[in-house]
Formats: sequence, structure tokens, C-alpha cells
Amino acid sequence: MSATRPILELTVDSIAHGGVCVARHDGRVVFVSDAIPGERVRVQVTDDRHDRFWRAVVVEVVTASPDRHEHVWREASCGLAPDNRVGGAEFGHIALPRQRLLKAEVVHDALVRFAGIEQDVTVAAVRADGGLVGASVNGTLITADEVSEEGTGWRTRVRLHVAGDGLVGPYAARSHRVIPVASLPLAAPELSELAPLGSRLDGVGEVRLTMTSCGQVSSVAVMRDELNRNKKTTSPVIVEQVGDRIFHLNRDGFWQVHRGAAVTLTTVVQEMIDGQLVDPSASNLDLYGGVGLLAAAMGDQIGGSLKITSVESDAQAAEHAANNLAEWVGAHVVAARVDHYLADLASGMSRRAPLSSATIILDPPRAGAGRSVVDHLAVLGARQIIYVACDPVALARDAGLLGAHGYRLDALRALDLFPHTHHVEVVARFVRTD
Repeated sequence: MSATRPILELTVDSIAHGGVCVARHDGRVVFVSDAIPGERVRVQVTDDRHDRFWRAVVVEVVTASPDRHEHVWREASCGLAPDNRVGGAEFGHIALPRQRLLKAEVVHDALVRFAGIEQDVTVAAVRADGGLVGASVNGTLITADEVSEEGTGWRTRVRLHVAGDGLVGPYAARSHRVIPVASLPLAAPELSELAPLGSRLDGVGEVRLTMTSCGQVSSVAVMRDELNRNKKTTSPVIVEQVGDRIFHLNRDGFWQVHRGAAVTLTTVVQEMIDGQLVDPSASNLDLYGGVGLLAAAMGDQIGGSLKITSVESDAQAAEHAANNLAEWVGAHVVAARVDHYLADLASGMSRRAPLSSATIILDPPRAGAGRSVVDHLAVLGARQIIYVACDPVALARDAGLLGAHGYRLDALRALDLFPHTHHVEVVARFVRTD
């Protein structure tokens, strides 16, 4: 950080995507970390390279929002020097109800800006068992009183980094510098007990902490030379349980991080599928299918007659998916990139009819599906598309592309699967309008 970069006193206007707020100085936008809309703050400018905007971080709160409280992670608080604040809990200074309102605002604004869609958005809190606040889950209305309002202890996967001198900890915000910490408030308590905080680990590059829904916990030290080789290895197989259903996957493979997320997403995806639009015998698809969680959700909802193909680029995950979905005779798993699979599928069609009655579920990575995948989906012409998104801007961009191809946003659910961070999960249903 340059010593010549100024300290400014600003009024914070609004929230922006990425966990930062918007203020203005001399006609220039300033993206401010560690603030809340409506506050008056003193900030240290951290990036002044751009003509149109700067980046800054709060160093003093002049007029605090009533929603500001002591940060849930002491090592991320405004009382520390900006360079020494740990990352990964950028909303930890904000009361949880306000966090959810801010996330809803981000989703709403993204849909308006990138897709021209005006959509009411409510972000539901998620319990450890997957229940939702204010949402009907299996006919039961969950109230706010039944949910822990601490928003901590939800992470079941944690990666700690190791500095060159062996120091263990998370990275500083917007940095790859390791910060020593005394606690991991967002981690499941079982993982916090395993974390080698305060230790020095020679030769180790990373510590991976994992807890499964079945209570299995592990702490694995990955050596620095192994990380430097960037060689993908096969990790041991673990078991996750969602309701009565069992899923096998590699320990280092993808699984939802929040301890209630797999149950929540199973339930919400099932509720978002319009049963009147489902044709069990159609060429239904589960794209970016992982180990089969959402294909199984649809299978449990529709029944054993469902025909569905799950497409996953990771060969190991696809192999697990084939076993996890084995009870459905109509389930098929393809290990392929989604864009390549859809291109081959679309090029072999002389008309839209083969998939015109299909339901497609997709759960793309943070970058979203993108133009190529959406264009192929439009050619296939599925009746309904259930889109699971972990990034509201990526979802909104894809919603705009789908809208241009004749799909309408028909329903949307937003879930607070990442309390005290800016992240939010959104499940949307798109239906063909022609």
C-alpha cells in the first residue's frame, strides 16, 4: 500500500456485488470494504490505479449503522490494520437480518441490470439441518426463533494455508499472505478442534479440514512440493447422507460447504421443479452434475421411471455419480465437459422435438453457464430449466441470455448458505414461452 494514498471521509450509499459498498468522492466511485450502507466512515484508499473508481477499506466508523456489531471474527475487525485483517467473513460486522437484505438487494439489482428482470427477492436463512426460515419445508413453516442467529459453525470444509516460515492460518483479505488466528468461527466446532492454529508446520503448504454429515472428521496436511507440482491425486472416499440417501465421493471432491446445504438444495430443487411440466420419459438432463445430488433429488421426486442423464467433467465425480444413481434404471452418467456434450447433442438434432418436453437442471461453477452453453440449451428447447447459482451476477447474465432465447424467469428462491460472507445461493426456474 502506498503511503501517499489518501484517507477520506465518505458517506456510504449502497451495496455492490462482491461484499463491498459504494461511496463517491469528487465524482469517482469508491468501493469500500468493511462498511454498511448509510454509514459515515473514514477510509484508507488501497487501489487508486483506475480513473473511474478506487478501492478503499474502513479505518474508522464516524457514524455507525444500527446494524453494525462487533465482528464475529476478531481477526477481521476494523480495529486492525487493513493489511492484517483476515478474509472470508466480509459481512461479519453486520447483523444477520441486514446481511440477508443486502444480499437480496444484490440479486435484485443484478437481475435488473443484466437481464432487465424486475423480481422480488427474499433471502432465507438456513438451519444446520437444512430447514429454511419463512419457507415451507415439507409442509412445516420454520420461524426465525427456531434458527440460530449467530450464523457461525456452518463450514464443513476449511483450507488453512502455511507460510514459508511454517505459520498456519487463513489468508488476509484480498491477499495471499497468511494471517495467524486464534479461532475459526465459521467452521464447524468439530473442525475448529482439529485446526493446528498457533502451530508451525515445516514443509507443509496447506491443511485441509473436512467433516461429513455422518460425523467423520479429518485433517490432512498437504506438503508444499506436492502443491507446487499441482498434481491431482485421488483422495479417500467419504460418505455424505441427505435424508435417507447415501452419496459416495472423494474427500477432496466438490460437496456443499454449509452443513445444511445439501438437504436444503435437494428440497428447494424438488419444490422448484414444476411437476406439470415434467415428462419422465424425456431426455432430461442434470448438467454440472457432480456426484449426482440434484439428479437424485429429481429422481426421488418423480420416481423410478425417470430418464435422466447427468453430465460432469470430473471423471472421478462422474464415476461416483454412476454408483450413487445406480438404482434408477433410466439414469445415465457422462464424463464430459458440459459445453462439449451439449454441442454434440445439438449438432445431432434436426429439430427441437427430442428435448422439447425435457427438464434440465444445471448447477454451474461460479462463472455461470455462459453464452455457449445457453445457446446450446436454446437449440435443445427444454420445457423448463432449473438453474442453481452461487453467483447472482453470473445468474443474471445467463438469465438475460435465456430471455433472448424465449425463456422466462418463472420462480426464484435465494438461500443464505454462506452467513457472514457476501455469497448467496439462488435457485431459479425458467420456462419456455413459445
